[in-house]
Amino acid sequence: MIAVIGDLHGCFYTLLDLIEKVRLKYPGIDIYSVGDLIDRGNFSFEVIEFIKNENIPFTPGNHDYMFYYSINFPNSVMGNSWLFNGYENTLESYTNRAEKIKEHLNFIFNAPLFFNLGDCFISHAGISNYYKSFRFSELLNNEDLLSEVLKKDIEANHSIIWARGELLNIGKLQVVGHTRRTEIVFNKTSNTVYIDTSAYAGNKLSAVIVNNNLIIDSISVPTHLEDIE
Repeated sequence: MIAVIGDLHGCFYTLLDLIEKVRLKYPGIDIYSVGDLIDRGNFSFEVIEFIKNENIPFTPGNHDYMFYYSINFPNSVMGNSWLFNGYENTLESYTNRAEKIKEHLNFIFNAPLFFNLGDCFISHAGISNYYKSFRFSELLNNEDLLSEVLKKDIEANHSIIWARGELLNIGKLQVVGHTRRTEIVFNKTSNTVYIDTSAYAGNKLSAVIVNNNLIIDSISVPTHLEDIE
């Protein structure tokens, strides 16, 4: 049994509230994050520091990768994209902390693109239906090859950090963020649960509790106004 938290987007105090609530109800539970740790909210630096110090496994999102590419490859398409996707608050959070940027970027880039667990498959945006012609059951049994295939497509619209369209039913529950909702949404056709509940927009931050590919509970907290005002 595990808990998976939706997109954080710099909402540090909201994250603290949700972590406390999850741990109170499920002491000792392993907690994962679907990424988009940064941008839009006020505390991107603090969110990354917390995730790192608490050893919370996460899959990087498109915003996390745009941050990485913008600093390391500023002329790339993904690097340039960051300039139109809420970068200002992230840079502001690193005021007088510039020495930590390289460490945080390496932390993001070294994170896995997915977790293929017994309880579920976790990623930021999910496995697109683009991959329906692949022998996906074989790829799931060869995670190094799967990672290689997905990394090649990282900048594509159908990638595991960018996909918006229909997701592939991979034979187990997918837990994803990225596509913003107001409530947790389960898609039966693709066997996918969407858990980005628009924390940065003032709605709420959510987590699902998953056991053996079944959603057994969900926990949410309202956005802490200090995170967004």
